Amino acid sequence: MNAGSQTIYLFLRSMRNLMRQPIWIVMMLVQPMFWLLLYSQLFRRITDLPGFGTTSYIDYLTPGIAIMTAFFSGTWAGMGTIDDLKRGVVERFLATPARRSAIVFSRLLQSAVTATVQALIILVVGLFLGATNGGPLGWLVIMLSAFLVAAGFSGISTGIALLTREEASMIAVANFIGLPLLFFSSILIAASLIPNWMETLSLGNPVEWAVRASRGQALPGTDWGSIGAYLVLLAAFTALTGAFATRCFRSYQRTL
Repeated sequence: MNAGSQTIYLFLRSMRNLMRQPIWIVMMLVQPMFWLLLYSQLFRRITDLPGFGTTSYIDYLTPGIAIMTAFFSGTWAGMGTIDDLKRGVVERFLATPARRSAIVFSRLLQSAVTATVQALIILVVGLFLGATNGGPLGWLVIMLSAFLVAAGFSGISTGIALLTREEASMIAVANFIGLPLLFFSSILIAASLIPNWMETLSLGNPVEWAVRASRGQALPGTDWGSIGAYLVLLAAFTALTGAFATRCFRSYQRTL
């Protein structure tokens, strides 16, 4: 088997294990709807602010919630790796002919596919609430953005998990990374209403790239060039974090 086939095989194994945990299935389905329904009601009058750029907050919010959910999914992906380390699953994998990159990328793929399914659920719920989000092409852009941002941050999370190997350290680092990146983005509020210095810093934030790519087709004046550029940046970010996670895995292997 080549690396691609091994990655798919290990990914399917991870998904089967996930399906055996009903609480995770319920959370995967319910949590995105909870965020969408809560924030759409809490901030529904925010579009009255001058310069917001749209009158439909649900159209504005739906891509943001899809990206936020994917971001959280990727950021906490390392917890599964720590669980595998403690149960000796990783050591058993090392005794097989599986390529090290396949072991890592199967984890990233699981997180990305889970986030994509959640994004689809959010889009369906948003549709019933009145969001169109650019139609079929817009939906594809949103799901691709969710896939890439989840995979990218899953790479960081997995790498940190392999370096720290402790749940407490993983939680501390995830919060340290997650909260600033979440607030330095336009997930809930228009970028034009963010302080200038925060908006400038957000341009280097992969979460903001995903938000702008996914939301660009839902707002007036769609700029497909910018959307494509943000998607390319997200793909490069995912490749870099995947390489980081693979390097951390090899470093972990050398300590055994």
